[in-house]
This record gives sequence, C-alpha cells and structure tokens, in this order.
Amino acid sequence: MITGVKADIHKIIIQMQSLYIITGSSKGIGKALLEQLSQDSKNQIIGISRSEVNSDKPNVQNISLDLGNFNLIRQSFDGIFPEGEYRRIVLINNAGWIGQIDYFGKLKAKNIQDIFNINTIAPALLMNEFVHRFAEYKQAERLVINISSGAARKGIDGWSGYSASKAALNMMSEAAQEEAQKTDSGIKFFALSPGVVDTAMQEDIRSAPEKGFSLLDKFKGLKADNALSSPDAAAEKIIYLIQNNADFKGVLQDVREF
Repeated sequence: MITGVKADIHKIIIQMQSLYIITGSSKGIGKALLEQLSQDSKNQIIGISRSEVNSDKPNVQNISLDLGNFNLIRQSFDGIFPEGEYRRIVLINNAGWIGQIDYFGKLKAKNIQDIFNINTIAPALLMNEFVHRFAEYKQAERLVINISSGAARKGIDGWSGYSASKAALNMMSEAAQEEAQKTDSGIKFFALSPGVVDTAMQEDIRSAPEKGFSLLDKFKGLKADNALSSPDAAAEKIIYLIQNNADFKGVLQDVREF
C-alpha cells in the first residue's frame, strides 16, 4: 500500500495525460489505434497522415503530413512532439507502404527510393527527434513502437524493397535500444510484426502481377478463407504490448506470439 507523500505523487502521475503519436492514422491499423486510444480522455493523440482527417474528439489532433517530404517533417516537429507533463509518451511508427511488387529489372527507380523514404528514413527522423526531446524526460514512461513485418526476416520475391526497408527498421530499433541502455535514457524500443491484417496494403498485394510475385495465390486465399486479422484486433495487441511492455523481452516482437 502506498501512503503519505509517495501516495500523493502516485495519484498525480495517474492523473497526468499520456501522449500517443501515431503515423498512418487515417486508415487500417493506425485508424484503429487512434479510435481505441482516444476513448480514454487522459490520452492525448497526435494522428499523422497524408490525407486530411477530421475528428470531433477534443483529445485528438490530426496533422496532415507527407512522410516522404523530409523538410516538412522537420518543420512539423513542434506539432508532432508537443510540450507538456505526461506520464507516458509513445511514438508509433505505423505508416508503411508495400511498394511496387515486381522483380528487379522491372522496378521504377522512384519507387525504389520512395519505399525506403516511407518505411525507413521517415521513422528514423521521428525516432531521432523523439530521443532528442525526451531522453531526459525520465518522469514519463517512453516507448517507440515501430510496426515491422515478418517479411523483414526473410527475402520474398517481388517484395525486395518492402522486406529490405522493414529489415532496416528492425535493425534501427535494435541499435536504438542498445544506445538507450548505454546512455541510461530509459526509452524502450520495439519492432512489432502485426500479422497479416485486412488493410488496403493487402488489396495492393492481391493486385500484384502474377509473374512478379510467386505467393500471389496464397494471399488471395487468405482473403477468400477469411484468414486475415482485423485492424481492430491488431490495434488491441499493440496496445496490450504498450500497457504490459515490461513483460516483453527483446526488441523484435510478433503479435502472433502473444
């Protein structure tokens, strides 16, 4: 039982807001996260998406931002990372792109560049600024959740850019956690694979050219067999990890394992 001054401090901390910064918040997993987290009035949500999103919830602020525009990302840092007194601060790098699905020799040069910009470099910029601003903010629990993919752990034909960009995201997450331990910042980093989720990305996958992706029939079958998880279910798993992060050992995690 907590008593006296410690009890008063504990009560203040519980009453403080939590800040959640979610990229790709207009659809799919990001939208589900925003909707679920915003149900708690003590959660302040910053949603980042390329499209304009309107919300009537007072604890939600939406920022329209193209994550491929690095200058605009840097100019938006003050809005993305608002000052305040928080008990928990969480950056969820959820936005991602499957990219052009096809074999080398048929890929457009711009698409090769864009997939790394969106899946790797934009999260790196946000991670870097998060650490810069909050490394010494030790009164709050601070987490970075990078939404990765099982494709990051093996090469898949037609997905060279996606697999490689997510593998790079995994390695950045592990390096950032190593740095956090060496500097005693207390920030925790996770790279989380959400499973195969019924989102617009799956529609893009099922529209891939037959000769550019040997697993096309498998992914069409997952949809036909109703074997895809929902964005809401994936969001629930992510929130579970956030709320129970002390129980998870290691940076690389997969929702299918908990």
